[in-house]
Amino acid sequence: MNSRCASINKILPFSCVDGPGSRLALFLQGCNLRCKTCHNPYTIGLCDACGDCVPGCPEQALSLAAGRIIWDETRCAECDTCLQNCPSQASPMTRMLSVEEVLKQTERAAPFIEGITLSGGEATTQLPFVRDLFAAIKRHPALHHLTCLVDSNGELSQSGWEKLIPVMDGAMLDLKAWDDQRHRFLTGRGNTRILNSIRFLASQNKLAEVRLLLIPEHSDYMQHIDELSAFLRELGPVPVRINAFHHHGTYGEARTWRSAGKQEVEQLASALQQRGVRPIILPALYL
Repeated sequence: MNSRCASINKILPFSCVDGPGSRLALFLQGCNLRCKTCHNPYTIGLCDACGDCVPGCPEQALSLAAGRIIWDETRCAECDTCLQNCPSQASPMTRMLSVEEVLKQTERAAPFIEGITLSGGEATTQLPFVRDLFAAIKRHPALHHLTCLVDSNGELSQSGWEKLIPVMDGAMLDLKAWDDQRHRFLTGRGNTRILNSIRFLASQNKLAEVRLLLIPEHSDYMQHIDELSAFLRELGPVPVRINAFHHHGTYGEARTWRSAGKQEVEQLASALQQRGVRPIILPALYL
């Protein structure tokens, strides 16, 4: 049996927003970007067991033992006090789950879903688990029909993607900005590796979707619309999804940034379509 484990922040047995159709979505803890617009900021860091969160828990659902934080899910009221008190921007409410344990949860959901999506955080920071889980699903007689997708920031190297390609059906990647310096401002890192990942996955027919996050006054898509459009056209008929930024759930300066409206999203979509980029997927709703 495979004993590979991963730090899991959350499991959604049924999701209709993490890829096509109804899917089981697994959110892995830890990310190698520091996006100002992150809506799951407490999936970024890894708990260092400092213990600062323990005394503040009103339900006494946290304890420190053997150098690690123990989370008692049965006592937890999900008040998020621990998240607010964490100096590392990490969540102590995580579980170490093995491939076998995730397979059991997937088996229960299987009659009602079309696939599984690994997200985060950034799922590929725990690459061996992702690879082994997808491989186990493909071998499983009752699960092998499920599609296996990764929702990724694209920071994985080509050699990393080459390990996943044989067992995954596709990856959905974010391109937060076209200009490298603008990308660094928004995420803490440049976008060279991300652009390379997008190109490589498209060449392998494993790029399920490219996502653009429109942030009024901060995105640079319109300033570089010709270069961006040429890049997207080269990928072939890969769907381009435009997401509208909203500040709910964000932290820091992004909490004061303006949400993107329908008119702004449609302006970007029109500019891309005029330059031959298709298909384009618009937001289902605006917050």
